[in-house]
Amino acid sequence: MRKHLIIITYLASLFLTACVYQIDVQQGNIVTQEMVDQLRPNMNKRQVRFVMGTPLLVDPFHPERWDYIYSNQPGGEERVQKRITLLFESDRLAGLQGDYRPSGIPVVEPTAESTVIVPKRDTDKTLFQKIKSLFIWEDDDQPIEEERDQPFEEGGAQPVEEGDDQPELE
Repeated sequence: MRKHLIIITYLASLFLTACVYQIDVQQGNIVTQEMVDQLRPNMNKRQVRFVMGTPLLVDPFHPERWDYIYSNQPGGEERVQKRITLLFESDRLAGLQGDYRPSGIPVVEPTAESTVIVPKRDTDKTLFQKIKSLFIWEDDDQPIEEERDQPFEEGGAQPVEEGDDQPELE
């Protein structure tokens, strides 16, 4: 009975070690087809670095060659490696080699000209008049000049001229 228990334990441990989770191992620069499609001949190194990122390998003896290498090994499966090499002539992109090829679909560049639709603004009233209309329900759309020209009613307040003595307030 003891031998059977040892054999069962041994077989169970072998079975369970095969079920261990293995992580994905990614190394290098992630390069996508969309990134390669953005490359254009005669781009300078700064523009290429903006699109592709910093190269994984720049040979000090060949500074006109940038190598991008991407390696991915998903959880215990076989490793997949992709590479692309960019070649420059006098700091301008001259060509590329490797697993990626530019697609035949051209990238549409946005034009410098664009149409902006500006909504019509209500400029008939000043800001103060708009705020005032929020609190006053009467129709006060008369211009200020017309209000000055209207005669005063009897018993109402009279305009004070400059130089007139003003009554003191108590």
